[in-house]
Parts: sequence; structure tokens; C-alpha cells
Amino acid sequence: MKFVVSETMRKAEARAIAKDNTLAVGMMDRAGKGLAHFIQDVACQMGRPQSAVRLLAGPGNNGGDAFVAAMYLREVGLAPEVWLTCPKEKLRGAAKICFEQMSADRTISWREMVGETAWRKEAEASLAPLILVDALLGTGARGIPMGDVRRAVEYLESKRPFSMIVAADLPTGLDADSGAVAELAVQADFTVTMCMPKIGMATPEAREQLGTLVLIPIGIPREFVDAMPDARPDLQMIASMDVRRTLAPRRRDSHKGTYGTALLLGGSARYPGAIALAAESAVRSGAGRVRVHTVPDAVAPLVARVPEAIVEPNLGPDLVLADAEAALIGPGLGRDPEARRLVAKLLHEAPGPLVLDADAIAVLAGKPEVVKSCAHPVVLTPHPGELGLLLGRDAASIQQDRLGAVREAAERTGAVVVLKGAGTLVAQAGQPTWINLNGNPGMACGGSGDVLAGLLVGLLAQKIPPLAAACAAAWLHGAAGDVAALRTTQIAMKAGDVVQALPTAFRMVTVR
Repeated sequence: MKFVVSETMRKAEARAIAKDNTLAVGMMDRAGKGLAHFIQDVACQMGRPQSAVRLLAGPGNNGGDAFVAAMYLREVGLAPEVWLTCPKEKLRGAAKICFEQMSADRTISWREMVGETAWRKEAEASLAPLILVDALLGTGARGIPMGDVRRAVEYLESKRPFSMIVAADLPTGLDADSGAVAELAVQADFTVTMCMPKIGMATPEAREQLGTLVLIPIGIPREFVDAMPDARPDLQMIASMDVRRTLAPRRRDSHKGTYGTALLLGGSARYPGAIALAAESAVRSGAGRVRVHTVPDAVAPLVARVPEAIVEPNLGPDLVLADAEAALIGPGLGRDPEARRLVAKLLHEAPGPLVLDADAIAVLAGKPEVVKSCAHPVVLTPHPGELGLLLGRDAASIQQDRLGAVREAAERTGAVVVLKGAGTLVAQAGQPTWINLNGNPGMACGGSGDVLAGLLVGLLAQKIPPLAAACAAAWLHGAAGDVAALRTTQIAMKAGDVVQALPTAFRMVTVR
């Protein structure tokens, strides 16, 4: 999915409306409906399907999206309340039409929040609802919010400890094109942006404000979408529709052999859980069979946790590799000489595409070119520290220039490289780099990377091309992490919760 500048988006909308003037209200209706459905999903995942939702609306199209969303939220059983941050007389165009429709529904509560007195009285007196919506300013806004919009931003920030914040199109105070963050800005948990991601959303500065980025189609005809210039051809965003295209429908006459065997090697007496998490994730990936080679001490806990896997208590360098469509080595492997020999064996004898994760990357410290010796495609899944070891640098330098580091690694290894972390990057030499903008800080826990690696090898076993498989795995992993955090909180979630949420993540991109 390409990134666009905000003016490009506005011009595309204007051209579409000039061709068909019914699209103005139609696009606002789709935007508001998409926003409402996302809010409903958040509430349901949090176990509060009938919760209160307070929508803070500005005078422009973002406010119009909020008015429409309130009507749809009421239809599905939530309790919306709209706070309008301008006199209703200032509303124009489609936003005015949608406001009149909303205000005609006596079951929807709304009020004008104009002036310091109104904010002091209402903001202090009312309890914070489960979900707050920032629909204050659109992508054309720049600089520090002023007046009642500023008071609304201050209110949202004061309620962050108590409420989930969803931004409509863009968090107020974030520059859509530069990614610059104003002195006062909304920090959202989720940003529901309309149609296309804006180029400023790709910057590291924007990440803390955006939270997870979700795209909502609003009905701009395809001809206008395709005509939008790509603001950053070297960088693309992994979107749900990209993942949807990656997952092929299953034939009625298929069997487990149709979807390949994923071979996993790893685990140790000290870290038996890592390979168990990877195996459990691989089982959830859609692979037909999952075969695991691990140390004897890890067999019992692995079989107990993942009875669907075929487990063999042999992880020595003399093992005979079983037939498989794809292989993974690394989770819980260790970094001793025997591990080095085993990684070397896999590089020369891998039965198919190979994923190197965790310790399997660390044992190649300073020798990235060795990866090119593999006859099959290789995917590396390092965190910044592991990538630093591979390239002979420290983790801090990797974090300072994540994009440059992942591209260097892809060039020097000839592999697809997945650099984990906030804004996971997927790079392959000669191709645009892909960035993933979902997931949350709750995923910063032991075992999260093992879940990603197992999911990835399972997708590769289904003969999905390595770059596409890596992008799909990154998105599904992040989506599952977001679901897990809503169910358990970011603080309490663990890697196993991400595995349990994978079916819900797959449901977001497939109906069967």
C-alpha cells in the first residue's frame, strides 16, 4: 500500500465529487460507518459490547465522520455521546448534513463544548467512558491546536489513563505530511485513517501518536486512487488487503499434504518454551504438518502444549533432515559450537526456504555474507540487538537508522530481512521496503519473536513467496498482538496470548 501526501488525497476526493456530487455524503457515510465498526470491535474485544463512547468532533469533515459514527454506534447497541467543539452554525457541507441527521435522533446525546467554562464544568464533572474518539481536525491541520480544539486535546490527554483513544484519520497535533508532533498532541491507541496512509505516518516521530494504524475504504473510485502519486516509492505499508491477497482459498479436495510441512529446529534444556511457542504458532498458520526437532528435555512440555506437532528428540548436527517445504532454526537454540554447526548444516542442506531466528542469527555474528551460501531463499527475523551482532554494530546504531540497517542487511545477506520492533520493517534487495504499523508495546515480552518465526515458517510451507510471507506474518502477528492486548491489557499479556489471538487476526483478512 503506497503512502500519499494529504493534498493528493484531498484533490482525489475533490475530483471524485466533481464527477459525482453524491459522493461527498457517501464517502462521509462510509468513513463514519467504518469508524463505528472498528470502535464496536474494540469494545467487544475488551468485553464491553455495550459501553459508552464519547466522540469529540471538530467543525470539518472529521467531525462529520464522528456524527455518522455516532448513528451507527447507536444502531449496534453502544451508547454514543458527541461533544461538538464549535457552534453548530459553523458546520458546512456534508458535515452539516450529517449533523442534522444525527441531531434528529433524540436517542443520541450531544452538546456544544465552546468556551473555557463549558470545558471546566463538563470535563471535571463527567466520568471518562471506555472509549474516546478524536475527530477534531483533519489532515490539513498544522501546528499547535488552539481554542476549544486545544481544550479538547488537553481533555483527551488527561483521560488517557482511563480510556482507550481512537483517532479518526489522524491524531490531532500530528502533521500528516512531515510526521512532526506539535507541542500539544493526541496520543492515540488506534488511528483509523481514511482510504490511504499519509506519508507522515511512516516517520518514527509519528509512531507514538498513531498507535496501531487501520485503513478504512471510503468509496473513492479506483481510477482516482490509482492516479494518486506514490509519495515514497521505496517504502510501502503492509495493509490488510495485501495480506488478504496473499492467502489463497482452500480447495475442497485438499488434504494436509496440500499445505506443506513446516520443519522447526530449536529448544534447549534452558529454553524449552521458545520452540513450543514457535510450534504452536506454526500449527495456527495453516500449514498441513508441523514437525519439530528439539532436545529430549523439551519433548514432554512441547507435546503437552502442542499435541498437533510431530516431535522428535534429536537436535544434534548428525540429524537427518526430514522432507519439508520450509524450515525454521533458532528459537531457544543456544549459541554453543554445536548450535553453530547445526546452523551451518541447515544453510547447506535446508529442504526449502529457511527462516533464521534468534540464536541462529547470533551465531553468524559479523558474517552476514555466509547466508548467501544457502541454495534456497532465506528469511532473517532479528531484533535490533541480533541485527547489530550480524552487521558488527551495536543495537543503538541500528535503532537510529532502522531503515538503512535493514536494507544493508538485505543487501549483504541476499535474504529477506524482518527487523522486529515498533514499525517492523521487511526488506529484500532491489525491492521497496515494507513497514508494518500495527501491534503494541504489550508485545515487548519474552516469546513474542518465537510466535512470529513459527507463523512465518508455516506460511512459507504453504509455498507463499518469502517476501509476501514475511509481510503477511508481520501484519498477522501485530494484529493478534492488538487483539491480545484488548483482551488482557498490554501489561498482563504474554506471548501465548498472541498465539491464542491468531485465529481472530486471520478472521480480519479471510471469511473462511
